[in-house]
Amino acid sequence: MVLQLHVWGPAFGLPSIEAHCLATIAYCSVALPKGSWEVVASSDPSVSPTGELPALQNGAVWVSRFRNIVDYLRQYSNGAWDLDQQLDDTCRADNIAFSSFIESRGQSLVDLYLYVTSQNYYRNTSPAYGSLLQWPNQWILPPQLHSAAKDRTEHLGLSSLDLQAMEDQRQRDHNAAVAAGKIPKNLIQRPRDTVSSLLGRTAQQNHFRIEALTGEFFEPLEAMLGRKAYLLAADADDTPSSIDCVALGYLSLALVPEMAFPWLRDAMRAKAPLLAEYTERMRQRCFGEAPVDIAHVFSPESAPESPLTWRAPARISVAAVGSTLLSTLADSTPFLREIRRNNSLKKAAQSEDAGLNYMEKNMANIITDSSKKDMLVSIAAVVGGFAALVGYAVHTGILSREEDEEEEDVEVMYNPGTVADMLASGK
Repeated sequence: MVLQLHVWGPAFGLPSIEAHCLATIAYCSVALPKGSWEVVASSDPSVSPTGELPALQNGAVWVSRFRNIVDYLRQYSNGAWDLDQQLDDTCRADNIAFSSFIESRGQSLVDLYLYVTSQNYYRNTSPAYGSLLQWPNQWILPPQLHSAAKDRTEHLGLSSLDLQAMEDQRQRDHNAAVAAGKIPKNLIQRPRDTVSSLLGRTAQQNHFRIEALTGEFFEPLEAMLGRKAYLLAADADDTPSSIDCVALGYLSLALVPEMAFPWLRDAMRAKAPLLAEYTERMRQRCFGEAPVDIAHVFSPESAPESPLTWRAPARISVAAVGSTLLSTLADSTPFLREIRRNNSLKKAAQSEDAGLNYMEKNMANIITDSSKKDMLVSIAAVVGGFAALVGYAVHTGILSREEDEEEEDVEVMYNPGTVADMLASGK
């Protein structure tokens, strides 16, 4: 049976817009024989029972996340598809440590580069999602991914890269000052900040912080690579390992895309030229020399010769559209959003992939159940308070008097005899 790898679709000439998907595609391209697997740019996490991409499908079996897919392929092939089998114990420890380093630091930089930086998100990333997503996901998923990236990078103190949020905050502060009477309205003639002025200000504010973050990421990898062909290779003839696939997933998103504000690519080329050459070499080996065109993904028969075999994704069904719209509506409703969040947490804790023991799973269940009960008590308190208010109003006659007044108004308006009597009496 041919394995199917479901991923976020292509963008910027790369086979996927997401780093973990790129890493998984790279691993399968090197480890699996051609013809044993194919890539499906479904770009919809709901196709997988786990609700995550990348997801590997083998008949009724679904496996998601890069590490889980690597482990499954090793077991499924009895070690034949294991890129790390040649590593000794020391290299295996380095593989785990540096892979975690790349994922943590690289994800933050990619989030900042593709999503938080306003020029790049609105001119490049958002249009890319619009091209590969089907309705209604093209309107729903990009804002969710944008918000998630901003939440993940908030601790880095580079939110000023988001010019739109910066301008909105400035406007809120300005309106608050006006409302407080600090600025007379007749003296307010402040022009709106232009993009150029915001760019100049944020570039100066963010320069040193960005320099530090990019240096902390690129320089250790540059030193680790040196003049070797691959990160953990003993000589030039060694094959890549799983850490090279992880590195390619993040480094290719830094180097390849043509962005409006290419600060990450410029930093990579300046600080780690050997790493940039390595990334381009790995990209050609795993993804092919020709850029991946989104038209070839949806029409694989027109695609040029490539290491990747594509299968056109299925059209979204009416049921899937309805489910997406209902999920979006539920996430927009506070108490429904909390219920869904608790259910997802509980499901994730019970999953075998979570790696939790019995006590930890039990504690997770207790926490989610307690949170759910607290929320239901709060809803009941609000409903009870509203009902008590209505009952008090009826008991004191407030509502009945208002109804009587409305009835009198209606009688005067529609009873000609009453109007005539009032005119005759001089009222």
